[in-house]
Amino acid sequence: METSSLTVDVTPTPWTGRFDGEGDEHRRWWQAIAPHTGAGTATASRPAVVLGFCSDAGVRRNKGRVGAAAAPAAIRKALGPMAYHLDRDVFDAGDVVVEDDSLEAGQERAGRAIAGLLDDGNLTVVLGGGHETAFASYLGVAGSEAVRSGKRLGVLNLDAHFDLRDEPTPSSGTPFLQMAREEAVAGRELQYGVVGISEPNNTRTLFDTADRLGVKYLLDEDCSAEAVEAFVADFLAGVDVLYLTIDLDVLPASVAPGVSAPAAYGVPLPIINAVCKQVAASGKLLHVDVAELNPGFDVDARTAKVAARLVNTLLA
Repeated sequence: METSSLTVDVTPTPWTGRFDGEGDEHRRWWQAIAPHTGAGTATASRPAVVLGFCSDAGVRRNKGRVGAAAAPAAIRKALGPMAYHLDRDVFDAGDVVVEDDSLEAGQERAGRAIAGLLDDGNLTVVLGGGHETAFASYLGVAGSEAVRSGKRLGVLNLDAHFDLRDEPTPSSGTPFLQMAREEAVAGRELQYGVVGISEPNNTRTLFDTADRLGVKYLLDEDCSAEAVEAFVADFLAGVDVLYLTIDLDVLPASVAPGVSAPAAYGVPLPIINAVCKQVAASGKLLHVDVAELNPGFDVDARTAKVAARLVNTLLA
C-alpha cells in the first residue's frame, strides 16, 4: 500500500483501556489500533483509518450549543475499552483542528487528508465535530480517485435535519446545500438521502429545497425497521460508492442526550444500527463520519458510547 502525504494538526496519541492480557483472545480496541503510517498487514478487509475533526465553528455559526470540538477524544475514549472482533487493521491518523472561526480552512485540510487516505485504499472514518464535518468529508470524497473516475456517489445522512440552509456563511446547517452546488459545478446531481427527518424541526423552506433538489427522505415517524431497510436498499441500488454521515441527533434524546439539538422523538438505536450493518454489507461504503456529539452535555458518556458502538458496527 502506498503511503499518502497526510498532514494533520495533532498527531495521534496512545489509546487506553482495560487490560485483560496479551494475545488476540484478549484484544480490545486500544490494543489493536496503531498510529497511521500508510502501511498495514494483510487482512480480509481493507484497512480503516480514523481521523478527528475538532470543530465547534459550524455549530457556533448555526447558533447551537458548542462543545463538539471535544467529541473526537470522547469517541476514542469510548472505543478504547471495547472488545476488538474486527477482521481488518485500524489506524489513527490524528486530528484536524479548527481554531476559532477558521472553518473553511479546516474543512479544506481535512478534505485533502481524507482524499489521500481514500486513494491509498483505506476506509476512512471521521469523528466530528459539528455537522460542518459533512462538508469536510464531502471535499475528501469528491476529491478521491473513486469519484473523479466517474463512480456514482451517494450521500446518505442519518439525521433529524436536512441541513440545507441557504445562508451567506457556511455552518453546521448548510453542508448538504453546499454539496449540491459543488456537484452542479462538477456537472453532476447530488444523490442525497436522509433517514429520520423531524417535520417540526425543519421549516417549509427546507422541505421545498429538499424537493427541488430531489432529496429522498424518511420522516422519523415513518422509520419502521421494514421501511428503513427498503429505503436504504433503494438508495444503495442507485449509487456505486457511498458516503454515510451520522448526526447523532437522529437518535432519541434518551439514547443520545449529548448533542447540540436533542431529539424529542428520534429513530430507535436498533434501526440506526441496522442501517449501519446494511451499509457495511453492501460493499459500497467508501467513507463514514459521526457528528454532533457534545461531551459537555452527555450523561454517563451515553452518547459517546453509542457513537463508538456504531463505528464498531460499520467496521465489523
